Amino acid sequence: MCGFVGFIDENDQTYDHRAVIVTMADAIAHRGPDSEGYFEDGRAALGFRRLAIIDLAGANQPLCNENRSLVLVFNGEIYNYRELRRQLIAAGHAFSTQGDAEVVLHGFERWGAGVLDRLRGMFAFALYDTATGELFCARDAFGIKPLYYAAEGDRILFGSEIKGLLAHPHARRSLNERRLAH
Repeated sequence: MCGFVGFIDENDQTYDHRAVIVTMADAIAHRGPDSEGYFEDGRAALGFRRLAIIDLAGANQPLCNENRSLVLVFNGEIYNYRELRRQLIAAGHAFSTQGDAEVVLHGFERWGAGVLDRLRGMFAFALYDTATGELFCARDAFGIKPLYYAAEGDRILFGSEIKGLLAHPHARRSLNERRLAH
């Protein structure tokens, strides 16, 4: 099943970002018993829990591109990843895994947000640009794989399950009564 969590909170250094991302990932540990991985740079933190299906030993996450300027956490399955992989290799991209997630990483490098038009599958992911601090999150058009987020001020929390977001110490817990009927 896999799952990911993360946050951008560069303006609040009053808590241990590494400890918080581990706690958030622990909240969704049932989504991936095979491995876990973390990225943290003082501005952003990403966590991942993996259920290994493709490339059992080599496709652990978070994944980074060659120069470590992009970091990816991904949940889902890209059905046409072999075709996209061939195209990206022909364009000069070097792959370090046999997994489908890496196609999203290099596809974003090549096509930017246009990678979404090329992906066939069910997915949700977050891509973090370490140089600019920008975050790009997306999910498949039908929302088969969930992507939850909460934004307040300069802080954004995101993940595969709400319980992962609620494990963050600054997650607001409130009911939007105007949307309750929906």
